[in-house]
Amino acid sequence: MTRVLLTGATGFVGRNIAAVLRRHHEVVGVGSADWDLIRYDQCAEMIASINPDVVVHAAGLVGGIGANRDNPGRFMYENLVMGTNIVHTCMTQHVEKFILLSTVCAYPKYTQVPFRESDLWNGYPEETNAPYGVAKKTLMKLVDGYHEQYGFNGINLIPVNMYGPHDHFNLTTSHVIPALIVKVQNAIDEGRDSITLWGSGRASREFLYAADLGDAIQRAISRDVSPEPINIGTGREITIAELITLIAQRMGYEGEIRYDRSKPDGQPRRCLDITRAQQVLGFTAQTELEDGLEETIAWFRKHRPDEDDESEVSVGYRKEGRSGARAP
Repeated sequence: MTRVLLTGATGFVGRNIAAVLRRHHEVVGVGSADWDLIRYDQCAEMIASINPDVVVHAAGLVGGIGANRDNPGRFMYENLVMGTNIVHTCMTQHVEKFILLSTVCAYPKYTQVPFRESDLWNGYPEETNAPYGVAKKTLMKLVDGYHEQYGFNGINLIPVNMYGPHDHFNLTTSHVIPALIVKVQNAIDEGRDSITLWGSGRASREFLYAADLGDAIQRAISRDVSPEPINIGTGREITIAELITLIAQRMGYEGEIRYDRSKPDGQPRRCLDITRAQQVLGFTAQTELEDGLEETIAWFRKHRPDEDDESEVSVGYRKEGRSGARAP
């Protein structure tokens, strides 16, 4: 049986990926309590001791617009160092296959929609999350360079914004969907007749149910795939105004939705061209947004925390913190 090492396994994305991969492989999941990927010696020891056939790098540090604005150096440094350490270690220890989970934030701010992989280097990322996007884009190029020079068997996947069970539900470091769910639930609990979101509501995003990413990764493991980047998404976008309406309806909230236009929207639009994923991986996302929202809201209401941060919602995207730990 193939042994798969999954970094970031204790976080939201990692838990969903692991559940899918365990149907097919032996999965060894690691988080920040196990190994510090900022340290090269820890990476080297981890790979040597686990001896995986495949490494899936899902660990990362990122946040919403406010967190990115406050931590540009940290977000770039930690993501770049973690990724460089794990890629180099896998190359030197001859791991059979390496899969990097990059980010839609790597795309230029004004990319023609739908985003095509060939447009990746045609401009600078949206400013509020550029350090994170540039770090991930650099790692994709490192994987490609190691393939060209050393024959490194690396794969670059570019997932769009993700959501689903096990997400982090708060208003500062969450993905946009769980942050909106918390915002609505707080309004319901406190009897508020309105909620206020950052931006104009006109920005659009594409959302992928996290378990569907696990299916895409499984297909990448089982196929011969080059380092040429592959978008992983649904190919369908929705505005934030439309999204909050769907969430409010499903949660039974009838209050007014207001927008603070003095706050940034982030990237104007995000929607991926998924042709390459269909052709190379045979991948098509199976979960409709409405169904995924139902599952996510149900999971939240069953597992909701006692307290939530009351900061404004930003249209951002966060993954797990160092080696899968939650970012502060």
